[in-house]
Amino acid sequence: MTPSGPLLAVHAHPDDETLATGALLAAWARAGEATCVVTCTRGERGEVIDSASHPTGLAHLAGDGPALAVHRERELHAALAALGVTDHVFLDAVGGHDDGTPVRLEDSGMAWVGPGVAGPAPDSGPAAFVRAPLDDAASRLAAVVRDRRPAVVVTYEAGGGYGHPDHVRAHDVTVRALELAADATAPLPGGPWAATRWEVVAPSSAVRAARATLGADPGVRRLLADGFTLPDPDGELPPVAVADGEVTGRGPGEGVVEVDVAAVLDPLLAALRAHRTQVQQVAPLDAPGVVARYALSNDELAPVLAVAHLRVVGGDAGKGATAPVGSAR
Repeated sequence: MTPSGPLLAVHAHPDDETLATGALLAAWARAGEATCVVTCTRGERGEVIDSASHPTGLAHLAGDGPALAVHRERELHAALAALGVTDHVFLDAVGGHDDGTPVRLEDSGMAWVGPGVAGPAPDSGPAAFVRAPLDDAASRLAAVVRDRRPAVVVTYEAGGGYGHPDHVRAHDVTVRALELAADATAPLPGGPWAATRWEVVAPSSAVRAARATLGADPGVRRLLADGFTLPDPDGELPPVAVADGEVTGRGPGEGVVEVDVAAVLDPLLAALRAHRTQVQQVAPLDAPGVVARYALSNDELAPVLAVAHLRVVGGDAGKGATAPVGSAR
């Protein structure tokens, strides 16, 4: 992959920018290209890691949405600094209500519904991101697109990576925002702008192989003996894992971009470690197809694949911008 032109990444919560697109962001920033991250919520309902195996001293933040939001903002800024990204926007900081009062978009919450797969929480609040009208949230993002004028906008595939309702909503908002940003009749500031959209995906075969590789690692085996888990390589896969043949796209102009994660592993690991409330057991690995591992609050170990994949799903490069080139095929 050869970074070329401005990049804008859209994510649901602090830590998603690193978990889903950390290698891409680090590679883009290292190349000196404009790199912007939009975060839709502050992760008020995230679970907080603080255990004997990963003591953080942050258990007091669990269940305290406002305090956790403030803390996760600090984690986000530290992670972005590690990745080399200096341009960040919270989606609800763009514009306001018609009467001028600020908007607040909050974490909608989730429930684990399977190994590594999330679903909606039964008690999302009135300010939950998933409750915001689609065109309201999309108009805010479209205003950012018109202002930054990226060549590429990247977010999750339609299943939100692992099913979190805010991730699914971020995908839907991004798709609609790009429609609005390119529409000359849309009542938005700035001139119309069209950008290529990329989605974070992973070949199913690579995910299964990486899970098997993790299971054979001595350090991982010790963690398994301490109560951590590892998903079955032959079991259910989250939505981010797609059939190998689908990674390359399905229509004209579609393809795949590959990122060499090892080339930016140090900033990626530093960014993962910055999210102490959400990410634990971060360590590099030297194994086929896998460069690192980590776990979230569910104590399930996950691999960092040696190659990150972004599916190009169509759209024209921004007028006046240079379309990304390199390993897109």
